[in-house]
Amino acid sequence: MTKTISFAIMHFSVAFAVAWALTGDIVIGGAVALVEPMVNTVAYHFHEKFWKRLEQRPRHSMSGSQPAGGGDFQVAH
Repeated sequence: MTKTISFAIMHFSVAFAVAWALTGDIVIGGAVALVEPMVNTVAYHFHEKFWKRLEQRPRHSMSGSQPAGGGDFQVAH
């Protein structure tokens, strides 16, 4: 969660600077900076959850000729 919070702070700063530079209006810059990063932070959280779940899925070989891990294995002699 700390990573998400630090990302939100950084994103707020960037969103404010860009919106203010584009509009020249500090109020619009502030409004955009409040709304856009909040929405993006929630999206980022779910993006991370999606990728974590995807990375935890077992991997299967397309050809079926290798074990699920895809690595080499040794046969005892």
